[in-house]
Amino acid sequence: MNGLTLSDLQTSVQDRSAFQSLADYFSLCEAFLDFREQTQVTRIVSPSHPIYIFYQFDASYANRITRPLNSRLFIESNLIFRPAFERFMDFLTLLRKFQATAANSPTSGAYLAMNEINQVIYTMQQAIGCIGDSFSNPNQARKRIGQLFERLIKLIISEVGLTCEPRTINLPIPNYPGYTMPYELDLVFSRDRVLITSETHFIHSSEVVGSVKT
Repeated sequence: MNGLTLSDLQTSVQDRSAFQSLADYFSLCEAFLDFREQTQVTRIVSPSHPIYIFYQFDASYANRITRPLNSRLFIESNLIFRPAFERFMDFLTLLRKFQATAANSPTSGAYLAMNEINQVIYTMQQAIGCIGDSFSNPNQARKRIGQLFERLIKLIISEVGLTCEPRTINLPIPNYPGYTMPYELDLVFSRDRVLITSETHFIHSSEVVGSVKT
């Protein structure tokens, strides 16, 4: 994906058929980091909060500035991001295969202490966010960015072997018999692989509800 323009990256974010796997998120993030390095996008350090940085695009994109990025979490170089993503995927595979045994091992403890999981997830999502910030109309990308973050978290949860899907349930309205209000749940997941479908209107005792917000 080397040599992509910002317009190419915008098209990728808008592609409704993309982002079906964690590899897709990795590829777009890798492409954005390559774009940043090759085009020398202006890097701005917040004067009041130096741990935060911004990127400013060139005049062809009206010199738009990205959202603030936490430099302690955002990985700016592919030389660091690529091996970090590989370690992240290896860890998810271990969790899927060995579950609690893997999670409680000394090796996993050392890896978790590195905070690299948060860095990898943050970098992938904020790369998408930065591309979204380059659109002329911020509202054009805001909803899409949120949707892609929900899908990212869903894919991560699924990668460790949990059933995971969004759900809409119907809540009864107090004092109004027969009336209900639909309520959308970002993620419902289950370790026991309970059948989860969008037509299910209740929560099973072995399911967990998760709220996903950027």
